[in-house]
Amino acid sequence: MAAGVLQGVRGGLSRAKSRAPSAGQQLFWGREVSTTSRKNREDSWFKSLFVRKVDPRKDAHSNLLTKNEESNLYKIQFHNVKPECLDAYNKLCEDVLPSIHTDKYYPCELVGTWNTWYGEQDQAVHLWRYRGGYPALTEVMNKLRQNKEFTAYRKERGKMLLSRRNQLLLEFSFWNEPIPRDGPNIYELRSYQLRPGTMIEWGNYWARAIRYRQQNREAVGGFFSQIGNLYMVHHLWAYKDLQSREDTRNAVWQQEGWHEVVYYTVPLIQHMESRIMIPTKASPLQ
Repeated sequence: MAAGVLQGVRGGLSRAKSRAPSAGQQLFWGREVSTTSRKNREDSWFKSLFVRKVDPRKDAHSNLLTKNEESNLYKIQFHNVKPECLDAYNKLCEDVLPSIHTDKYYPCELVGTWNTWYGEQDQAVHLWRYRGGYPALTEVMNKLRQNKEFTAYRKERGKMLLSRRNQLLLEFSFWNEPIPRDGPNIYELRSYQLRPGTMIEWGNYWARAIRYRQQNREAVGGFFSQIGNLYMVHHLWAYKDLQSREDTRNAVWQQEGWHEVVYYTVPLIQHMESRIMIPTKASPLQ
């Protein structure tokens, strides 16, 4: 019986040897595994050049960029007016909008109202602030629906417009809050359509850059969209005239660090637009 067991073990070893790879086969197999592993590492490194690493965040971008202690929501309106109706449109707005602005019954303020001078022609731009955020906006909209004067205003206004659009905005934490100012001034609204996912980068660069643009009190307000065209940024500037604008913008290039801001923020932009605007009589920003 012992001889039979021994014979069986010997037979098993013989079969195992016949199945085992030779030394040459082992070397080839080892090289194949090594090559595959190295190729996978190279592919992973190559892909890392093109794939942005996203850090996990525990808060929305809007909460990281805005003034959380002040629940201010802004609405910007763009009204394209029939050319022959622009004067009548301005008169209608002057009669109605200031009454809403000054009435404490409505938790909103008219920040500014303008006509575009250079840029899209025959256009009116209105900027409203709602202190209290979305609840304040909802309250104002509900109350205005019951306001017969405002209902008549909207009906008459509709006859004068070719098109209109709006956006809801939040203000960057590092920008000034827009406050009324005396004139005469011209205003520039610079609008930037950013690449999706780059708003935090934009905010980081401009949080440092804004100090370069405070020399002549030209910085009025900085906003980013929440509803409407997304990843949209608006910077609002004030100048005495076009020459003052040119001089101010040229002077900032003499400050150390400004060129770096431009270098790193330009690649974040998909599209940009500039409007030169003139305040109307009803505008708190003159």
